[in-house]
Amino acid sequence: MSSPRASGAEAATAPGGTARKLIVVILGLAALVTLMLCAFALPSVNGGPHQDPVGVSGPAQTTAAAEKKLDGDAWTVTVYDSPVALEKAIHDRDIMGGIALSAEGVDVYTATAAGPSTAGALTALGNTLAEQQQAQATVHDVVPFPEDDPRGAGFTSAALPMIFGGMIPAIALTRLFPGHSGLRTRLVGVLAFSLVAGAAVATFLQFGTGSLDGNYWLTSLGLSLGMAALSTTFIGLEALLGFGGLGAGSAVMMLLGNPLSGLATGPHWLPAGWAALGQILPPGASGSLLRANAFFEGTGALVPALTLTAWVALGLALALIADRRGRSRSPRPATAQPEMSAA
Repeated sequence: MSSPRASGAEAATAPGGTARKLIVVILGLAALVTLMLCAFALPSVNGGPHQDPVGVSGPAQTTAAAEKKLDGDAWTVTVYDSPVALEKAIHDRDIMGGIALSAEGVDVYTATAAGPSTAGALTALGNTLAEQQQAQATVHDVVPFPEDDPRGAGFTSAALPMIFGGMIPAIALTRLFPGHSGLRTRLVGVLAFSLVAGAAVATFLQFGTGSLDGNYWLTSLGLSLGMAALSTTFIGLEALLGFGGLGAGSAVMMLLGNPLSGLATGPHWLPAGWAALGQILPPGASGSLLRANAFFEGTGALVPALTLTAWVALGLALALIADRRGRSRSPRPATAQPEMSAA
């Protein structure tokens, strides 16, 4: 008689079982591809200003006309007393840019480093208002990208390296130091890697390509915090749930974190719900922290830094739970039994 295990194996390899397994795999892969398409395409298709904060200044009549032009869900408009106050608000990151109207013409104040898409939209609007006044619009880029990389190509390409900077060490160290006994080694390893990799990436982007400005050490520490947020979370998920947890975490960061990071456009160019989710996830928070440190002297860095710190704490908490569970499952050493004296 064949054993029950053999019968189960034969059923799994039977033509009907193989067909069902193949159908499940095909449908699962198709769903994954569709999810990838949605994650990358929907934010782009629905992209545009969503409550994008901007400012206007000038005489009351012309300011009211500009506010009417900017009315709707796309913009959040604040009126300032002077162009100087408007420019200060941009540096303080209260607004993304603005338009100053006067009898002499139209002055457009942008911050390309804060969001190239917003800067482009405000420039186009300023040109339209200037044409109505039969004047010329003057554009002032208050916070531009560095001269060596005026389009911000190096900055906007940093999202995937940051994600892989958290994923690859977690996978490699899990392979090299597996199991419960290697958990602490893996944690120490990813934290040390984050410090080294953050410094290396900052060095390349700031001194190699000239894509970043600002304090190098502050920028490198911010990059390290972003990589640590990802890598510790991946280590904690793997320790608690196995490679399935690591795979699920990696998929979320790649399929949602990357397209919703807002690194290329700024978070205000994504739909409100997508933007909020993107800034909660480590890639989006890392991008916002990098933008604040590299171009705004740390202004606006507190919230993304706290967000990334919370992810590091989550990863460490998951690892601690896995460590305690592993200790409880470890066999305890047998206690010596006292010898009985012969009667």
